[in-house]
Amino acid sequence: MKTLRLFLTLALLAMTLYAQGLDPNSIKLFQPLPGTWPTYNGDYSGRRFSELKQINANNIELLKIDWMYRIRGIGPQRGVGDPVIKSTPLLHNGILYFTIPDYIFAVNARTGEQLWQYEFKDEGGHLVGQRGVGMYKDWLYFESPDGWFISLEAKTGKERWRKKIADEKQQYFTTMAPLIVKNHVIIGVGGDAMDVRGYLESRDPETGELQWRWYTTPEKMGDPGSETWPDLDAMHHGGGMTWMPGTYDPELNLIYWGTGNANPVFAGQSRKGANLWTACIVALNPDTGKLVWYFQPSPHDTHDWDNVETPVLFDATINGQPRKLLAQAARAGWFFVLDRVTGKNIVSKPFTGTGNWAKGVDAKGQPIPDPAKEPGVDGTMIDMPAMGATNWQPPSYSPLTELFYFTGTEGYGLSYLYDTSPKPQGYGGGSGGNFDTRASLFAMDVRTGQVKWKHTHAGGGGGASGLSSGLLTTAGNLLFAGEFGELLAFDPATGKPLWHQRLTGNVSNGPSTWMLDGKQYLIVGAGDTLYALTLAGKTPAANNNLSSNK
Repeated sequence: MKTLRLFLTLALLAMTLYAQGLDPNSIKLFQPLPGTWPTYNGDYSGRRFSELKQINANNIELLKIDWMYRIRGIGPQRGVGDPVIKSTPLLHNGILYFTIPDYIFAVNARTGEQLWQYEFKDEGGHLVGQRGVGMYKDWLYFESPDGWFISLEAKTGKERWRKKIADEKQQYFTTMAPLIVKNHVIIGVGGDAMDVRGYLESRDPETGELQWRWYTTPEKMGDPGSETWPDLDAMHHGGGMTWMPGTYDPELNLIYWGTGNANPVFAGQSRKGANLWTACIVALNPDTGKLVWYFQPSPHDTHDWDNVETPVLFDATINGQPRKLLAQAARAGWFFVLDRVTGKNIVSKPFTGTGNWAKGVDAKGQPIPDPAKEPGVDGTMIDMPAMGATNWQPPSYSPLTELFYFTGTEGYGLSYLYDTSPKPQGYGGGSGGNFDTRASLFAMDVRTGQVKWKHTHAGGGGGASGLSSGLLTTAGNLLFAGEFGELLAFDPATGKPLWHQRLTGNVSNGPSTWMLDGKQYLIVGAGDTLYALTLAGKTPAANNNLSSNK
């Protein structure tokens, strides 16, 4: 009788939790709830740090694959090959929701069994990746590759409505996981090929209607920022895409976002100036979309250095004073720490090479581009990879070590200018070669910008063959990363490798972790497969089997 009563109580509790859905107000800045992973980064901070420590440095050898879910029946996706899980699954009420372009999957988080699958038939969108869904109450939000903003019922996967947010005929594409802040679903766009203008917008979670739109270039000459462009035409074709999720401080009521490169991408002769607000970190009011402050890591970008890397929020004491801070490892090869209240710079330092594309920093701490290092007809070399020193893969910050972690690439690169006309279009150039490249995992001191330690991939090289995954740190004194078909665990203080698990593909997303039924799970995507790992000695007998799409 007691057992039945307990079962009914738990069932009622589960029903109550589901009826409540996911309330954005329950998402904290620095405290992911143990049984959920409700946003792309787990909470609003972007730290990807978990307080869980059932899995820890002392028992890591017991961590084994509990179940795996492999995407089946889809086949190679148009132009990109086999499906790759770049999304970070959301977890709510024991259900995982994750994506690839054109598809959403709901999976039982305890067993790996599929609950439902949603398919969208896009009309020519770019299938370069899909970072995941957002959730509000009992609804999910998804951006299709060809510019549709779609809402589904979380329980069934049934489509509620769709709204057009970008024109794929202008080569816009949409890949980001929406960020839900209060009653705002905040979404962005991507696109380089046709010199279109970037923007970020907020949509009503009930109806999908537009609440506000903020453009990444000024609207007209005379507006703030227009002095960094030569004319209206350059501004309105200036790029600055917003294709990765940002972060949010509820106390300050500010969202923080990275913006992409300026257009034309490599040929900058028609857009003399810093080209605000491309290649920036921006702070906006989420209720109005108004710009509060900006910082530009790559002024007048001519190397395709999207500055969309996560602006990570954390608190620390600097020179004896408690500070609200923001850090970013930028694709331009520099590491920045800012006061997130004001945008004032605290640290500006190159983390790969000498940062020799810049002549130094200005009064705001922003790099000053060296015109001699812009792409040239005969090629121009810089002491970092031509296509950037890092990319979209999620970084992590641990408040225990006070170190910032990210994956990056070192070496040398060449960039070229193909179109020397006064009014180039599209890319106008490209990167022609990288030399002596090395994929590395960096641990940065947030007070000095010094590299505290670095783990370099033993085989050399970058991209998918090296360290190319997102990261996760935990209170169990662990740092998780992916390397060449393996999931790895490091000591976050020293960089010492502690453990590895061979997978069937390269880790392709950022690992995440949460607790269900008293058991900590580690979730990671590798190619077309989602893996769940638990401690072998902590696994209940009912879940002790290894399942694959049962």
